[in-house]
Amino acid sequence: MEFRHLGKSGLIISEIAYGNWITHGSQVEEDTATACVRAALDAGITTFDTADVYAQGKAEEVLGRALKGERRDGLEIFSKVYWPMGEGKNDKGLSRKHILRGAEDSLRRLGTDYLDLYQAHRFDYTTPLEETMRAFEDLVRQGKALYIGVSEWRAEEIERALKIADEMGFDRIVSSQPQYNMLWRVIESEVVPVCEREGIGQVVWSPIAGGVLTGKYRPGQQAPAGSRASDPKSKHFIADKAEDQALLEKVQKLEPLAAEAGLSMPQLAVAWVLQNPNVSAAIIGASRPEQVQDNVQAAGVKLDAGLLARIDEILGDSVQRDPALTKSPENIRDR
Repeated sequence: MEFRHLGKSGLIISEIAYGNWITHGSQVEEDTATACVRAALDAGITTFDTADVYAQGKAEEVLGRALKGERRDGLEIFSKVYWPMGEGKNDKGLSRKHILRGAEDSLRRLGTDYLDLYQAHRFDYTTPLEETMRAFEDLVRQGKALYIGVSEWRAEEIERALKIADEMGFDRIVSSQPQYNMLWRVIESEVVPVCEREGIGQVVWSPIAGGVLTGKYRPGQQAPAGSRASDPKSKHFIADKAEDQALLEKVQKLEPLAAEAGLSMPQLAVAWVLQNPNVSAAIIGASRPEQVQDNVQAAGVKLDAGLLARIDEILGDSVQRDPALTKSPENIRDR
């Protein structure tokens, strides 16, 4: 395993992190989830990412139990707050009430007394940003969160938060958690330049595009049994890509490039995002321990410029680059 600083902060994290969105508490049984966490630990992963909304709290509980007994100071545990966790109007968003209550609930479910990184899971247009930033600052001062980050925020939203932090003497955002992979590069034109300038690191999710970049979804064939695209609970997350025959044909053309580099398709996809110097870590998920063992082989891999150019040539106009595709609900209180 290789390690990187989280942005320009002093926190060092494993460049491959383990995340449990979709899988823990819903898609896989707890014993399998625990085996995946053990495989991650055995591979040298120290950074674990979750969120309160994943399986409505169950994912945090499963992760907490799987990590029980590990030396807490040897781990970096991340969680997030924003999405609805109840029926009440204050059970969602980034109000002071929801952030402080959400943090307490996440700590209880994870079985820890602090989070290494606590993240705003989207931008809340219905709450004054000053209120949100002060609530996060209070958690830092209380020692319940060591660092603060955001997820799926636009460049101008990140800049607004930094300005408030500087004016009010608050701790600054140190991380951004966006979707990023060979097919989804919407952060490159605006978010990454701002973050590079301000010392913010990317902790990216979906480096294998929900499994599409593994090559397992083949043109003209049904989705493999047990895959995300065949699961009624999760298929809607990737249906647009898993059913795009032209895209699937392009992905198949990446297989010889992966073989040439001595990598599996998942390893190529994870290694690709790690070539971006603004990326502090790539989050991988798994429904089987073998997937963890395969993906972690991407740590430390260097891809040459020629290979990267050939990937771009193959994928062509299938790559999404529009920064406007990063967006949060206009009014989370209506949900």
